[in-house]
Amino acid sequence: MIVCITEKPSVAKDIASILGANDRHNGYYEGNGYQVTWTFGHLCTLKEPHDYTNLWKAWSLGALPMIPPRFGIKLIDDEGIKRQFNVIETLIKTATHVINCGDAGQEGELIQRWVMQKAKCDKPVQRLWISSLTDESIREGFKSLKPQADFDSLYYAGLSRAIGDWILGMNATRLYTLKYSQNRNVLSIGRVQTPTLALIVNRQREIDNFVPEDYWEIKTLYRNTTFNSTKGRYKSEEEANEVIERIKDSLLTIKSVSTKKGKEAPPRLFDLTSLQVECNKKYAFSAEETLKYIQSLYEKKVTTYPRVDTTFLSDDIYPKVPGILEKLTPYMNFVKPILEGGKIPKSKKVFDNSKVTDHHAIIPTNVEPQRVPLTREEKLVYDLVARRFIAAFYPDCEFASTTVLADINNTEFKATGRQILKNGWRELYIKDKNTEEKTDEDANDFMPEFTEGESGPHEPSLLKKQTQPPKYYTEGTLLRAMETAGKLVEDDELRDAMKENGIGRPSTRAAIIETLFKRHYIRKVKKNLQATQAGISLIDTINEELLKSAKLTGLWENKLRKIERNEYAAADFINELKEMVNKIVIDVLKDNSHNSIPVDDDKDNKKKPKK
Repeated sequence: MIVCITEKPSVAKDIASILGANDRHNGYYEGNGYQVTWTFGHLCTLKEPHDYTNLWKAWSLGALPMIPPRFGIKLIDDEGIKRQFNVIETLIKTATHVINCGDAGQEGELIQRWVMQKAKCDKPVQRLWISSLTDESIREGFKSLKPQADFDSLYYAGLSRAIGDWILGMNATRLYTLKYSQNRNVLSIGRVQTPTLALIVNRQREIDNFVPEDYWEIKTLYRNTTFNSTKGRYKSEEEANEVIERIKDSLLTIKSVSTKKGKEAPPRLFDLTSLQVECNKKYAFSAEETLKYIQSLYEKKVTTYPRVDTTFLSDDIYPKVPGILEKLTPYMNFVKPILEGGKIPKSKKVFDNSKVTDHHAIIPTNVEPQRVPLTREEKLVYDLVARRFIAAFYPDCEFASTTVLADINNTEFKATGRQILKNGWRELYIKDKNTEEKTDEDANDFMPEFTEGESGPHEPSLLKKQTQPPKYYTEGTLLRAMETAGKLVEDDELRDAMKENGIGRPSTRAAIIETLFKRHYIRKVKKNLQATQAGISLIDTINEELLKSAKLTGLWENKLRKIERNEYAAADFINELKEMVNKIVIDVLKDNSHNSIPVDDDKDNKKKPKK
């Protein structure tokens, strides 16, 4: 009997149906030589400190650092989980071999491996690796099962991440709680959550310390077109008024008119982070909500695997594009021009094998969306994915940018304007104001034709403005900051290069942000993320840059990715973290500042250490 282990009951049901395992039993399906069972996500977890020794049961500075000689796993203490694990364990004992059908990613690999280890699986194991849950994908996946050993490095990366988080989180949390907590409430420290909190605190400090400065701008209206002084900002009102006096009775003369034509390529396909950013921007969805909606769409078979960090497709997807487009019936008025236009374009900006590792970008599947019951929120997210996919095969948007230079009594002014010549991919977003955002706030929406040498009266005006502080992070901009280790990056190619050093993984960043909320380190004011006093005090108290630097955490993340590619040893990563924790413990114990950090006493901070 072949035993298949999936990550969710719903996936087990789909796979069982395709394999012909139609007899339902308690905790599994059976038939046609297969038994299909499931986990509920994590059934196992790393052991807690007290599982290793009673000396670590009580919270004590003298017991730190806690470094087990060998890490172990245990079942999560839940009756439902124990029952399901017993089912899996029993099935494995009588199996001829096992197929790991977990989610095709680092976390999915870790979940399944731990369960099989706990069940003492000694049978041959194969891996089902698919990017969508459509019947077609599942059938193709079972025709090309891979040896589980092919994914050992993926497992070692996931294991290293879990052990690294345990070493740093368990030790630093106890260390800072015992040393600095004002009310003996837990001060949560994490390898990713603490540098993420530091990003928010540092941005808030920049805003709080910002001192606005007045400046003045001179504009003038000529033929219903706004011209701006090329000098830009005037630091004093007196200087600006002198210019106004000099030009107000003089004629404006056009000196030059230049028009350049340009093209704007369709936006990149979505990875998880860019989808979360877009959903936060358009619909104010939190990162966690977006992940929930796109995960549901994946499980309902209408979109592909969501926990991805690439915006490209592999070449093998290209032949499937017409079939996917034909099923996008709600968008047929946009799809028809692509299907009727001959050969579908294949751009390197969309298809690039070198930019795809385990999974490709998030796209629709060949399952018609109207055949599946979707919530309002799921429909909104699906619409973003579908339009982005269709737009990838549309022509570039063509535009003309016009720059007009003028002179008024030896003072230069400039007017700019942009005109769309051919909508191209923007046809899909004509009613969407978010795609029409101006890159230049001074640009004119419409400009008449100007000729060199023409002149006439104008209407000058003086505008008083103030320099503006940096903006608070929203969940969308924070996700981008986590992706680039805190650096502001607009260019897509540069952002791709920096993903290797981002903090956290696309699939875990939403949970990190939620943890900061639950710990009362941050709060949301409208869409803005602000640090609480507890969050600020915690970051101020941590002197070790290793704990709060997004850059340094990004370097660790880079090493985890290298472990996944078999380019770095998992043991070296763990040993580095052990050395770092030893140093942090020594440094904190030496601190005689007597700092204390207040944390709200609430249900999320009930657990109090025993001193």
